[in-house]
Amino acid sequence: MRATRLPDLGSQGQGWFLIQVVLFVAIAMAGPLGPAWSGAPRVGGEATGAVLIVLGGLFALRGLIDLRSSLTPFPKPLPDAHLVVTGSYRLARHPIYGGLIMGAVGWGLATASPVALGLAATLTVFFDLKSRREEIWLTEQFADYAAYRSRTHRLLPWVY
Repeated sequence: MRATRLPDLGSQGQGWFLIQVVLFVAIAMAGPLGPAWSGAPRVGGEATGAVLIVLGGLFALRGLIDLRSSLTPFPKPLPDAHLVVTGSYRLARHPIYGGLIMGAVGWGLATASPVALGLAATLTVFFDLKSRREEIWLTEQFADYAAYRSRTHRLLPWVY
């Protein structure tokens, strides 16, 4: 699907936010559906999952803090927003989304839940699409967004 064909889902993108909340609830509820593995893989998954939850939480929190007065729960930027390209936004264009993805994968690993991991993969695809819709609005609002986009990864530093 081309980015220009992604729906607005409301004047501020409210529908995107609602879908996101539903996915978060589903991921949280899927954790107890594990464990699907035990022994050393379970211990390794718990440790890796805990690290991802903490790192993802810190990355998302830093993204929230860096946005300051430009923060909105919806993908359409506020009319008086400023383009933030420092702090966590120097590493990824959507650090909040990237941090939430890391946390969701971490939750799936920590709980040994294949369902939670599958939903974390769904969340990754969702955030990719949501960020593409958001970037259409950002490009319309900020003349220098295209240059920023060309030098910065989308969701995860050094990865994507």
